[in-house]
Amino acid sequence: MALAKMKFRTSHLFFSLLVLSINGSAQAGIADINRIFRQTPSLNALEVCQGGGCVQFNQVSISDAEWKNVAEIFKIKANNAADERLQIGQAIGALEKIVGAKNGTLSDLAGTFDNDDFPGQLDCNDEAINSTTYMRLLKQGSFMQFHEIEDMRTRNFFFTGWPHTTAVIREAKTGARFAVDSWFYDNGHAATIVPFATWKANFQPADSPIGKQRAAQSK
Repeated sequence: MALAKMKFRTSHLFFSLLVLSINGSAQAGIADINRIFRQTPSLNALEVCQGGGCVQFNQVSISDAEWKNVAEIFKIKANNAADERLQIGQAIGALEKIVGAKNGTLSDLAGTFDNDDFPGQLDCNDEAINSTTYMRLLKQGSFMQFHEIEDMRTRNFFFTGWPHTTAVIREAKTGARFAVDSWFYDNGHAATIVPFATWKANFQPADSPIGKQRAAQSK
């Protein structure tokens, strides 16, 4: 196996074991991850992860024109939390495109382990951190009226399946929690937002290209 592939897979495994420490004190070797996850981003400067377990990160900026395109998603104000979740998912996809064109992740493919030969890839940990960062920007822009942002969470721990991490939001009125998962589709697709309990039970969208995409490309 090529060194680059081993590094990507090893970082994904290593970070899966340590990801819960993001919710507490910083651990040795993940200070940058903790810092990026806890950042207060701005349109002029936000740090985003890539490479699996945030082994690479870049600072990017979002122009007024680019942010205006994101704001257009919220032009019709959501009347309820369900509608707002649809807008949040679309906005994360739009921000992925904007950022991807600047840091080389525009070609990021759904999933993780079949993507080693492709540049600019993100694993679920990168996706969860970046989605949280994007939602903080949305919150600052007053586009999230019905939800609060929570710490990211991981499902499974090898004995019950491969660990997988997501961003999380909470509906302010009801306290209901939702997974915000942008890992299931290629860069720029709307993030998948489902009840956290559903996601926790190994949910994956039926039309996700994970496990199918590489075979289709080889034909």
